[in-house]
Amino acid sequence: MKIVVLAGGLSHERDVSLSSGSLIANALREAGHRVLLLDVYEGISLKDINLEHLFKDKSHVPYVYNVPETAPDLHAIKNNCSNGDSLIGPNVIKNCQAADKVFIALHGSIGENGQIQATFDVLGIPYTGTGYIGSLLAMDKDISKKLMREGNIPTPHWVMLEDGMTEQHVIQTMGLPCVVKPCSNGSSIGISMVSTQDELQKAIADAKKIESKVMIEKKIVGREFSVGLLKGEALPVIEIIPKTGFYDYKNKYQPNMATEICPARITTATTIGMQKLALNVHTCLRLGTYSRIDFMLDEKGDMYCLEANTLPGMTPTSLIPQEALAMGISYTQLCNEIVS
Repeated sequence: MKIVVLAGGLSHERDVSLSSGSLIANALREAGHRVLLLDVYEGISLKDINLEHLFKDKSHVPYVYNVPETAPDLHAIKNNCSNGDSLIGPNVIKNCQAADKVFIALHGSIGENGQIQATFDVLGIPYTGTGYIGSLLAMDKDISKKLMREGNIPTPHWVMLEDGMTEQHVIQTMGLPCVVKPCSNGSSIGISMVSTQDELQKAIADAKKIESKVMIEKKIVGREFSVGLLKGEALPVIEIIPKTGFYDYKNKYQPNMATEICPARITTATTIGMQKLALNVHTCLRLGTYSRIDFMLDEKGDMYCLEANTLPGMTPTSLIPQEALAMGISYTQLCNEIVS
């Protein structure tokens, strides 16, 4: 097949997406497909270029992209690109229409909030992953947690920061410690763990730099896990143990910053229970071919779902490829399964 791997974008998770996209493109080429890795925001000039020549096979030089330690400066990217306010760059749609399928390797922004999926649906362009409804429901943490609560899926108590709400009110409502996070962002960007009122004030200010909608969530003290889902089946549970701090942007994407254990060292009953909850979340939020559901297990052994990921990371340190490998599914096989 001819496949466009769509990555990048004007998103705080841009670098993660470009890393994921590079590996996905290489894997699909290895599987025998002809592939074009395309930045959805920057687009591509087609002057004097035959579309057919853009799709490369495995004989070409592999794509490589390493994630920097800090999130990208979106203002600088926007200022250096003639694309302006349009989130879809020149000739992106034309290239996607020329492909047999689009592998969406985007993280955050239009890739996970349903906008690109809705655009492709209108134009009849086939793509991988979750449709626009599930993408929207999962991306907005407030909506997804409300749906989980309605579906009797345990999730940490939370409040949305409202105009005029003081730090004292937040503390009275939520208590300390708590977690402050942007409502519709991923990769732990803008997330802070808060233990004092001064930390809360700074955490809110940091989250607002990412997004105007801010969530304050009860902090669950315990162990962190994730469950990948592929074609309706749960993959082995993986445990994440950051070497310092919590599982933030740096610990997620820089090598050797966290220890991941898969299959996780938990009881069979806990494994089955967590996988069942993950499947319930996947169904509740109308997710697609694959997803990843994140959990905390508190000191009493109670499970809490933190969030769902409709386009899980596929970088060298990402979780779902490790879970698939524990079942004997190689990275190339995983990408091919998703695209098929």
